[in-house]
Amino acid sequence: MKLLKLAWNNIIHNPLNLLLSIILFGLGIGLINFLILFNTQLKNKFDSNLAGIDLVIGSKGSPLQMILSSMYHVDAPTGNVKVSEVKAFLNPKHPLIKAAVPLSLGDNYKSYRIVGTTDSLMSFYHATLQQGKFYDRDLEVVIGRAVADDTRLKLGDKFKSSHGFNDDDDLAHDHAAFKVVGILNGTGSVIDQLILTNPSTVWKVHDHSNEESAPTPSEDDAIDHDHDGDGHPDHDPEEHVDHDHDGDGIPDHAAGDHEGHDHSAHDHGPVARTNAELLNYPDKEITTLLIKFRNRTNFQALSMPRSINDNTDMQAASPAIEINRLYAMIGSGRVMLEWLAALIGIISAISIFIVLLKSMRERKYELALIRVMGGSRSSLYSLITIEGMIMTAIGFFVGFILSHIGMEILAGSLKSSYKYSFTGWQFMKEEWMLLGLSLLIGVVASLIPAISAAKMDIHETLNDR
Repeated sequence: MKLLKLAWNNIIHNPLNLLLSIILFGLGIGLINFLILFNTQLKNKFDSNLAGIDLVIGSKGSPLQMILSSMYHVDAPTGNVKVSEVKAFLNPKHPLIKAAVPLSLGDNYKSYRIVGTTDSLMSFYHATLQQGKFYDRDLEVVIGRAVADDTRLKLGDKFKSSHGFNDDDDLAHDHAAFKVVGILNGTGSVIDQLILTNPSTVWKVHDHSNEESAPTPSEDDAIDHDHDGDGHPDHDPEEHVDHDHDGDGIPDHAAGDHEGHDHSAHDHGPVARTNAELLNYPDKEITTLLIKFRNRTNFQALSMPRSINDNTDMQAASPAIEINRLYAMIGSGRVMLEWLAALIGIISAISIFIVLLKSMRERKYELALIRVMGGSRSSLYSLITIEGMIMTAIGFFVGFILSHIGMEILAGSLKSSYKYSFTGWQFMKEEWMLLGLSLLIGVVASLIPAISAAKMDIHETLNDR
């Protein structure tokens, strides 16, 4: 305890040198710890949202873009495909496919994406209802936990969507309001930040919205629903007039039936909640199809993506492959930051070494007196080593605090931009390892000064005085 107190008094004797060493070391440790926090949480987000999905099928374009838009909901989709094009993959008796879930994208509410899909999507993420029920009528929605917490939507609340993926009142659709009928439990996955409804709702919203008067969203924040070049979605304007949809139970609608009418009322009959029901609409469009294989090691399953890419107008992408490519792209930047942090750490270790060596030489007479008063060589060695460890420990805690504050600031920006929940107040076991590494650096930096102090000639030092 006396050595600890003496070491503390020694290092605060020269506060400027102490401050410089701590700042340098704190920056290095802070950068390393920040990378640990960010990379760990980012990887957890990517891994949890893979959800066992083996393949994503959609329109031609960038496969990584299609994965990010359909599974992570952070990019614009590559386009739409017709139900008839993916009919074979929707077959429940398909020998290779265990589950296939369609997604229809294009709209948002307060930047939370509205997804037209079937009930099976919930099972992909092991999502369960906390309140209410699953949607079974048009314009009914089930919202994720993050959507409910952020927007304060409750059961029975109504809202209108905007075209694209950014919250913009100028792009608001002119349709009857969506109605919240269910709220999901939190899962920690992407489904927490989605608004789920049936595909027919997405079709009807775009069929009946006044697209001619609405500004076209940029390609950065919305998908292009215009497939004819006419400025509005590729749907027959008479499609919902006096149509019975082959006797599937959906009531006919006259052209004027939608004026002043509340679409959230339960007067639309059953909707496409399953793949079998979705097949009744071959000319309608979906954005992508999420696929799970029965057997991932089956040769035919492994060759399916290439077959789709080579023989159809669609593309198929493997989430695992594309995410690994993404890791590779951001990996070079991460490695550069790690090397920068290591360089700062080395410079700070040299600074601590210089401070301790200089301090030891300035205090040679005091150290000699300690020996005269009964102190051993090991006591002097321990004293200098403790000083080095104290300096690196303080630097570690400075970096620790800076990294967590920085991560919390970044978390707010990521949540605002992408709706993903990161936090600066998550603590990793790697941080304990980083503390041990910091103390070890302190020991190494103080090694030469400590050995010099322990081997100091008492008589020569006192005579020089």
